[in-house]
Amino acid sequence: MQADAGQDTHDLPATPGIAPTRIAIGLAQGLLVYLLYRAGTDLAWPATQPLLFLPLLMVAVMAPVIAISGLGQMARRPLLLWLGTAAALIVAFAFYDAWRMEGIHLPQPAPRAIEPSPQLCVFLAAGFFIAHALVLAGAQERRRIAGYTNYFEIAWKLGVQLAFSGLFVGSTWLVLHLGAQLFLLIKLDFLSRAIDQSWFAIPVTTFAFACAMHLTDVRPAIVRGIRNLLLVLLSWILPVLTLLVGGFLASLLFTGLEPLWATRRAAAVLLGAAAAFVVLVNAAWQNGGVQVARPVALAARIAALLLVPVVALAVYALALRVNEHGWTDDRVIAAACMLVASCYAGGYAAAALRKGWLAGLAGVNIAAAFVVLGVLALLFSPVGDPDRLSTIDQLARLRSGAVTAGEFDVGYLHFDAGRYGREALARLEADAAAPQAAFLRARIAAVRKQVYRHHDRALQDLPVLAENLRAWPAGTRLPDSFMKMDWSQVGDELPDCLRRRGDVCEAFLLDLGGSAAPEVILLGQAMENAVLHETPGGAWRVIGTLPPRLANCASLQQALREGRFRALPSAWGDIEIAGQRLPVRQPHTLPPGCTAAPVAGPHPMPVQPDAAP
Repeated sequence: MQADAGQDTHDLPATPGIAPTRIAIGLAQGLLVYLLYRAGTDLAWPATQPLLFLPLLMVAVMAPVIAISGLGQMARRPLLLWLGTAAALIVAFAFYDAWRMEGIHLPQPAPRAIEPSPQLCVFLAAGFFIAHALVLAGAQERRRIAGYTNYFEIAWKLGVQLAFSGLFVGSTWLVLHLGAQLFLLIKLDFLSRAIDQSWFAIPVTTFAFACAMHLTDVRPAIVRGIRNLLLVLLSWILPVLTLLVGGFLASLLFTGLEPLWATRRAAAVLLGAAAAFVVLVNAAWQNGGVQVARPVALAARIAALLLVPVVALAVYALALRVNEHGWTDDRVIAAACMLVASCYAGGYAAAALRKGWLAGLAGVNIAAAFVVLGVLALLFSPVGDPDRLSTIDQLARLRSGAVTAGEFDVGYLHFDAGRYGREALARLEADAAAPQAAFLRARIAAVRKQVYRHHDRALQDLPVLAENLRAWPAGTRLPDSFMKMDWSQVGDELPDCLRRRGDVCEAFLLDLGGSAAPEVILLGQAMENAVLHETPGGAWRVIGTLPPRLANCASLQQALREGRFRALPSAWGDIEIAGQRLPVRQPHTLPPGCTAAPVAGPHPMPVQPDAAP
């Protein structure tokens, strides 16, 4: 059995006026957030000033939570000093976030105010959770670096408080919706209309959260009991995870690393395993003063040692991806996480090699907390901004020849690299000495027409399109206007070979309309096909398709490659209904004896466009 992790020796007695103050802060927060929300939806001041609006919004969301938690735990002067410092940091990080997102293209049905980036929300939440626990512990012990037992008690208490406050808010809304349904049974809709209004929903949410934080704060025994139960349950998961990870590492001796790298997500999974190890080892170890069952203690020691190979494999997997494709913002963030994971891995392994019950974990956890804060601050500064670092690396790869102008990911810089990426594209446009400058300018202009990042049809270029198409019979040349067509202007009915790099289609020329200008027939993979016609203006459009089951008939595909095909008039006429012409479509049947077609047939040399007249 695991012993109690200790008593909350540092809980301050309830102070008169704490509850009304917390509730007042919650209501004031709700009012302020509501006013900012309305300004954002109506595009009124200060939402028209992103560099002002986003800092105000983030301070309104986060600072009251810090104040509610700190009341009763810190003296007034230290609390006000900490609140001022926290607000200043929130303003600085939010201002930088708004600055780096300025001018970003966000597809939307109507104009709206700037929103915080997901990175800002996650980093601020994680960073201030750690910082608040450190400050509370230090204030209670009147030391800059408090004892680990106090850090442990406060951090886990704060985590349980936040989790159950969120649960309380969710339960409150369930009750409100239930009440609204009850009133609707008697044709009274005032409550159902009220809960759909922001003036009601936002203050109610902040009010419920403030009440929950107060209730969990004045009932430390309940919070402690929940925490201890949670830690016991988590600690018994540790032997299972240790066995699984140990088996995985042993299996690598027989399978090798190639299957691992082939997944292209090894770094993320391994990093997740390392994070799970850290959480579960701490759940078992707690503050170092508890007695645990022997299997749990043994699993904790082994897990502390297994962290080293797990993190090493994650680092190597990331290094392979960076070497192959360069840095992106996600990979920079992953590298920062691996830096933190390396601190844990080294410290935990050293603690596991010593005698006793992992006594070194206290110092490692405290040091790692400050490392995390430093890394988060660095990531949200111009020095370590992932967008800036990835943009610099991608440009360096282009100039060094590591990627060609056709392979250069213009879409990433425009959509995902923030201000730094868009400014880099502007410099590339103006740089006549850039590799294939005219070609790059055309690609940059194309990507600026895109609405969504994943709509990469506009990035198709002549060399890549030529690689995607295989013209039959061998030696056939597709029309020059077809090869230079901007396929981003055509709808979603196109085969993937006209939209994405690396998808292959077989192409055939056949005059279907009797105009002496042949149509292009494309047969793609996965039963994709299209018949395309050139309009008088030189643009191409899809005019129809062939039976999709043609992809499953190898004999007919081979006949097409050999040129054994011709155009025939339709066996049935069309029908005109109220001036609308409707074709009679025959069932998609194929002649008997068709065998399954191979995934990809023999490919002649990539096609080249006709020479310009």
